Amino acid sequence: MRIAVGSTNPVKVAAVRDVVQALYGSGVEVLAVAVDPGVRAQPIGVEEILQGAINRAIRAREATDADMGVGIEAGLVPIQRFTLTGYVDVQWCAVVDCDGRITVGHGPGFEYPPSVIVRVLREDLEVGRVVEELSGIRDIGKRVGAIGWLSKGATNRREFTRWSVLMAFIPRIREELYLR
Repeated sequence: MRIAVGSTNPVKVAAVRDVVQALYGSGVEVLAVAVDPGVRAQPIGVEEILQGAINRAIRAREATDADMGVGIEAGLVPIQRFTLTGYVDVQWCAVVDCDGRITVGHGPGFEYPPSVIVRVLREDLEVGRVVEELSGIRDIGKRVGAIGWLSKGATNRREFTRWSVLMAFIPRIREELYLR
């Protein structure tokens, strides 16, 4: 089985590899493919984030003719009540197969510090860039991620990403209930 990931980010690719090898065995080939997600560099809102994940999955599968394509996109989801900043970071994953069937899932969410959100919105910056400056960790998104730094190592981006990937595979794990 060949699975194409619509990203060359080693953390995203490793998270997909973790999930698909647990589900399908170690013989799965995971390919990293650079694709254009077709959304802003810092997507805002569930629709835009999800569209980026779907675009990545479809484009990765088509570019490689893999059995499945996986797309992962993180972004800010507006939640105006009950939050410090009005936004929660949520990562979405989409999986597309050769028949064009798409399954989706998302991982846990968290808030960035208010200063990060202010800069992202005011200066039209990516969260990763602002958190890199704040933390002093270069290429943080390819390492522990903002979540790794903010949680003081209690979790990391690979684990955070793994949850969204696993959730997108749920209908494929129990195909008899979903994909008849």
